[in-house]
Amino acid sequence: MLPPVETDEQWDAVVPDELVMRPAVEDLCGRLGLAGAPLVRFPEGTQPVYAVGDEHVLKLFPGAAARDGVAEGRVLSHVEGRLPVATPRVRAYGPYENGWRYVLMSRLPGESLAHCWDRIPPADRERLVAGIGEALAVLHSLDPGPLEDVLGPGDWGAFLDRRRERAVEQQRTRGLPAAWLEQIPEFLDSVPLPRAPRRSLLHTEVMRQHVLVDVDADGWRLTGLFDFEPAMVGDRAYDFVAVGLFVNQGEPALQTRLATAYGHAFAPDELLAYTLLHVYSDLPRYLRELPVPTTGTLPALAEAWFGTA
Repeated sequence: MLPPVETDEQWDAVVPDELVMRPAVEDLCGRLGLAGAPLVRFPEGTQPVYAVGDEHVLKLFPGAAARDGVAEGRVLSHVEGRLPVATPRVRAYGPYENGWRYVLMSRLPGESLAHCWDRIPPADRERLVAGIGEALAVLHSLDPGPLEDVLGPGDWGAFLDRRRERAVEQQRTRGLPAAWLEQIPEFLDSVPLPRAPRRSLLHTEVMRQHVLVDVDADGWRLTGLFDFEPAMVGDRAYDFVAVGLFVNQGEPALQTRLATAYGHAFAPDELLAYTLLHVYSDLPRYLRELPVPTTGTLPALAEAWFGTA
């Protein structure tokens, strides 16, 4: 019932259109034994995602993102029950029609950390960040071998080379001023990154929007971590870019709690280098949203965003 989606133009025409999407979702739910369950589409996220009743979530992947659907189903199955924070349990995953794929998973309890951050006291924020650090430590300790056939990038050194070749142009297309652009090559030259690190399973986008929390008499606690679609296998430091930028947002006390709970502190320059090399890097956005040192240099920016107390 869904048309093929292989291009940006097809994506823009099909994925946002509920007149096209909803009948297909209802059809797929019927095939999965969930006919008649209430459907509510989540407003956030790149892929179309629906709450199916109170217990399930259905995530769809058009043909252009079919590999992501395979990866998410495999990674969620691999980590199920193995982290100190809950992850969605896979109920079913596979192909649908015209190149589309789906993952049917359990719905986790809790509220998005992005929606309630401003209501959380500082001490509870530190406790939540410590929980994220503990979860990453366990995630990175898991054997990624069973997932190497579906997760990239394979050769980490070659991946770094490709990202470095594109680093300046990627930031230029996002509108980064020349005063910052001209610093990037020299800064990356100054930061040695491992070309063959211990291979770790990476989430890559641990941010407030992908963390669920709840509050009880003892305070705020983690209830879930989701969205493993962009998972990779590579250097564990790469995972700390998103946490530093989108959870801690340059707060040294939170960076300290994260490092302590994880059991290792990464150098600020290393994390800023990975920020510049990250697949989804958008330095102009971060400069708008995070504190910026008056010196206007990348080493100072590294310390401002990733330094500990």
